[in-house]
Amino acid sequence: MNSARSKLNATDSPCLRAAHSPGGLDIALMGDWTTLGLTTRDRNLERSLLEYARNPRASWNLCELKQLDHTGALLLWHAWGRALPDKLQIPRATQVYFAHLPQADARELPRNCEWRHPQQSIARLGKGVLQLLEELRDVIALIGRLFFDTVDLARHPHRWPGREISAGIYRAGAQAVGILTLVGFLIGVVLSYLSGDQLRRFGAEHYVVNLLGIGCVRELGPLLAAILVAGRSGSSMTAQLGVMRLNEELDALTTIGVPATQRLILPKVFALALSQPLTGLLTTAVAILGGMAAAHLSLDIAYSSFLHELPVVVPLANYWIGLAKGVVFGTIIALVACHFGLRVKPNTESLGAGTTQSVVTAISSVLIADAVFAVLFSHVGI
Repeated sequence: MNSARSKLNATDSPCLRAAHSPGGLDIALMGDWTTLGLTTRDRNLERSLLEYARNPRASWNLCELKQLDHTGALLLWHAWGRALPDKLQIPRATQVYFAHLPQADARELPRNCEWRHPQQSIARLGKGVLQLLEELRDVIALIGRLFFDTVDLARHPHRWPGREISAGIYRAGAQAVGILTLVGFLIGVVLSYLSGDQLRRFGAEHYVVNLLGIGCVRELGPLLAAILVAGRSGSSMTAQLGVMRLNEELDALTTIGVPATQRLILPKVFALALSQPLTGLLTTAVAILGGMAAAHLSLDIAYSSFLHELPVVVPLANYWIGLAKGVVFGTIIALVACHFGLRVKPNTESLGAGTTQSVVTAISSVLIADAVFAVLFSHVGI
């Protein structure tokens, strides 16, 4: 039985037969050129195949093949230099394995060459700029619709979406207290330890109150809260609107005459614009508490001295700047999240990509707005 099995394996294993003829070299392929059959092939098979493929006068005969699949066809395709030889005898049933290989190479070639051509790179840059301008146009159009919706609600106060706004404040504000408290406290501790270690070398430990007060009230508190809310609540808003787009709920609202921007987007914008200053204020307070505790442990600054000196070194204008940043950051996050949620296409891949773009764009926009605030109010409250 073992001898019969070895004989069967020897017969079915892929092999080729080469014979010289007046017209050149006749090569016949035999055996199973399949995924299973090629696992038992001779080591010299590919070497002989490549050697025969270099001969321009070689003629190939695939009529004696017992079986062929995509693996065997791909092996022959690469050996032939990604092109069918001029002299080829191939059965009609076997041609299907080579039918899509030229189209696959044709699709790959322009993609590889596209990046190397300077004109294609310029075209990609221009396409990106045009796409950015289109995004800005859509955001401006969304702001315009929200403005007219606000005017309409002011004329009809009974249609004001109070419950939606309060629910948004609860989700973006109250439910985020835990993560905001933890991150704010740790940032205050780290900032106090690092700055205190440097200030101690110059005998200026008491200036850690100035650094923590100005840094947390004016910059770190509102910025950290905005980044965390953008990743937490902004992505949730985008996903919610995207799922409604997938389920055609937005189209259903339009069909029954309910404006989607007035019932879905406007409450989110108002909710974040109202809750973001409060979350920023909370993050600032907790960061100062963490910095105060670290300053007491590392620099031996008393709590009473810290609390007494803090209102003196931090002018009141810094608190107003921090609250104004919260309003602007919350509005930006809500607008960006709703914009990308409305642009989701009816497929799950677009939903994931839209959520990712929403978070990245929201955080980037918040950082740009923070830089603008720093330039405009560089001489205020310092």
